[in-house]
Amino acid sequence: MNIGVVGASGYAGGELLRLLSEHPKFNLTYISAGTNAGEEITSIHPHLLQFGNRKFEETSIAGINKCDLVFLALPHGQSAVLIAEISEKVKVVDLGADFRLSNEKSWEKYYGAPYAGQLTYGLPEIAGNIELITSSKRIANPGCYATAIILGSAPAIAQKLIDSSDLVVVAASGTTGAGRNAKVNLIGSEVMNNLVSYKFGGAHQHTPEIEENLSKLNGTDVKISFTPILAPMPRGILATVTAKLSNSLTTEDIHAIYEEYFADSLFVHVLPIGTMPQTSATLGTNKVLIQVAVDSHTNRFVASIAIDNLGKGAAGQAIQNANLMSGYAQDLGLNQAGVK
Repeated sequence: MNIGVVGASGYAGGELLRLLSEHPKFNLTYISAGTNAGEEITSIHPHLLQFGNRKFEETSIAGINKCDLVFLALPHGQSAVLIAEISEKVKVVDLGADFRLSNEKSWEKYYGAPYAGQLTYGLPEIAGNIELITSSKRIANPGCYATAIILGSAPAIAQKLIDSSDLVVVAASGTTGAGRNAKVNLIGSEVMNNLVSYKFGGAHQHTPEIEENLSKLNGTDVKISFTPILAPMPRGILATVTAKLSNSLTTEDIHAIYEEYFADSLFVHVLPIGTMPQTSATLGTNKVLIQVAVDSHTNRFVASIAIDNLGKGAAGQAIQNANLMSGYAQDLGLNQAGVK
């Protein structure tokens, strides 16, 4: 299949190029990057030496429509304009947020832009989603925080083990999650030896995405209190989810439920009791590492989840979705080991 990556100069775009360069079925024929058009790929991604002297192309509908499948790795708000013009024969995986939400008011509140609609939500590990993704031509790739938090909460929500009206989430992300544009708060001198919360008090845009998808599993509204943290590392997410237990359960009970829920998953690993997820163990992979426990002192459920925000949180998951859409095994080209 002839594949395109639009927005290839960003962090997620670069990770797509790295993974796709070794994919046995996807042939990268079109690589574009807005303002970086005409520059050599290695000038932005010096680790991608396999691209030699190849240069970023200009972004154009004509170039996109020559592809069988295209990944859109663009800032929020830009995909909606392009997708309206892309040929129906071209499969699309959108890594932006433009088509993730079903609620128009939530979109306008958190993104402040006109609502473009919703595409199939591409989180394969949630029950029933693989069939939907496989039969779709256009996919909204989930957000990075949303991926970690939904997967860490899904079995407990689906089995109604917890009070779904009050999930408390604290999650730390590496700086690549904020994109490549220069910002004073992201320069090395500001980030190193520092932790800081941001979009404090429920303002993070992934909040409605998480609530919508967990509410579908629960059958009633799910509410989360989400505090994101900027961590002094380039990539990785560590999320902690807690909620009041609905029943008297032990750590062993919940661990068994999680193992069963993810038994067929190729990428979600429920770790042995006592082993904690580490972000460094997920780097460069599409893996999700989960541990669960019961805090008997407060009768609360606790889950810890680690992913690579550029892997399962972006490029890896996008390729997993593309594999499913194209009739390939979902782990094709995604069997990288961690690099702890």
